[in-house]
Amino acid sequence: MRSTSGWDLNCDLGEGEPWARTRALLRQITSANVACGGHAGDALTMERVVVEAKALGVRLGAHPGVPGAFGRGEVTLSPGQLQTFVLQQVGALDLLARRHGSQLHHIKLHGALYHAVENDKALGRAYVEAVTRWFPKVKIYARAGGLILTLAREVGVAAWAEGFIDRAYCANGQLVPRNQDGALLTRSREITERLREWQQTGGWKSLEGSWVAVPAQTLCLHGDTPGAVALARAIRRVMDR
Repeated sequence: MRSTSGWDLNCDLGEGEPWARTRALLRQITSANVACGGHAGDALTMERVVVEAKALGVRLGAHPGVPGAFGRGEVTLSPGQLQTFVLQQVGALDLLARRHGSQLHHIKLHGALYHAVENDKALGRAYVEAVTRWFPKVKIYARAGGLILTLAREVGVAAWAEGFIDRAYCANGQLVPRNQDGALLTRSREITERLREWQQTGGWKSLEGSWVAVPAQTLCLHGDTPGAVALARAIRRVMDR
């Protein structure tokens, strides 16, 4: 059920998780990022999530990724190839959404692709250009304080800054790589304490212990984080107060 209090909790779905988990998460979140055939997902899964999201009033977003290593391997795409990926994957979900009387709310890149466009200005510009050209009414979800927010706003593309409630941050505001100890937060108390800190200060502690500003409009909880459904419920209890 969509929040009316102004906050947004997004979750990556349709990535091969059991349908019971998908449905349970959709009942707790306000925005769904739907895998659309790159790193995960297929037409039937996409359509199923589209229908359920519409029924629950959840914002629908496309979650393009690259094949191999669940989209978390090295990205070697050219700017043109990146634009083709965006057109193909987002276009597929957009087609299914329209068929069911829904519309895309946002696009959020997955995994390595999400970070590649932040670290390579040519890729970042190509990404924003693709959204501007083919999906001009769709928002971009991108890392708070990152390059993509700047590039999008320069050309008038609506973009929401994103924070990751279940990922550890470095002191410089970057995410701690997943292969490092402590990169993923899985304990309910740890996550809800972080959420309250963010509500009070606009940021939270880095893995090193220093404070990091996270000026986010949307927070992400990954659907494949262990105990994601229980964590989503705990987050909602805090956010709905």
